[in-house]
Amino acid sequence: MAIAVLQANHRWLVYELSKVCEPSSLFLYMKSHQLTPGCIISGFDFPIGIPLSYAAKAGITDLLTTLALFGYNEWDQFYTPAVLPSQISLHRPFYPSRPGNSRRQYLEQGLNIPFDRLYRLCEVAHENRRAACPLFWTMGGQQVGKAAISGWESLLAPALDDPKLNLKIWPFSGSLVDICKTGNIVVLETYPAEFYGHLGLSFSFPVRRSKRRQIDRKAFAYQLISWAGDHDLELDGSIIGLIMDGFGNDLCGEDRFDAFIGLYGMINIILGNHSTGEPVPPLITKIEGWIFGQEQPQKETRVSRNSK
Repeated sequence: MAIAVLQANHRWLVYELSKVCEPSSLFLYMKSHQLTPGCIISGFDFPIGIPLSYAAKAGITDLLTTLALFGYNEWDQFYTPAVLPSQISLHRPFYPSRPGNSRRQYLEQGLNIPFDRLYRLCEVAHENRRAACPLFWTMGGQQVGKAAISGWESLLAPALDDPKLNLKIWPFSGSLVDICKTGNIVVLETYPAEFYGHLGLSFSFPVRRSKRRQIDRKAFAYQLISWAGDHDLELDGSIIGLIMDGFGNDLCGEDRFDAFIGLYGMINIILGNHSTGEPVPPLITKIEGWIFGQEQPQKETRVSRNSK
């Protein structure tokens, strides 16, 4: 996680880039780092929302209401990915539990939903970004389903049940302006790949790069430091060192990079340099959710992809 605070001089200070603590205490940890009373805005790189096609079949009309039900009674297997295709159902939609003879068509058959209808609108590809991975598919380097399981079960659902936290989830709890009030914790869904374009970062031009390689992350160092100076951000010395080092040479380097980009992207939007992408359709704000900062498409489209 990357953390920044708004100081008395009205400049953001980016001062921490570290592993996430125990999920049950994460929001309390954030509250303890507030310099003055205000609102905490927290972005998470996992899906927050379910596809409309699934919601219609499962009888879900409001995600926040249903989130408290997942893991109990008829939903008791919801957070347990199916091991066998025969175990997939509307009440147990995540698949597969582990690699091995797993096919997308099994998920299609188990849910009776074509794979290309399992994408939320905000997950489809657009001109600046490839498609994200659908929520319920849990295999491959791009999969996000297991992160969603962890985030919903261990973090969001318990926090929503704790009135002391005043947790609000955008856009389900209301517009950003309405929920960013003193004392509230506002949760957003963020997608670093969406922010690359906002920040002018390219992994394909003028040369092809990969965020998984330290040397390629280093190539963005001066650009990231310059961006901070251009937008009145202050960077703690340890943060500058990490940037210059390409966010480390261990396996967590990619995660540090994406956490940092996610923070930059959020601040960029809060500063007014990019639209929030505030969704309007009620089915989006109640069921599917939205990726913070992603522009609304001119018309609704869904991707068609090979489902083999």
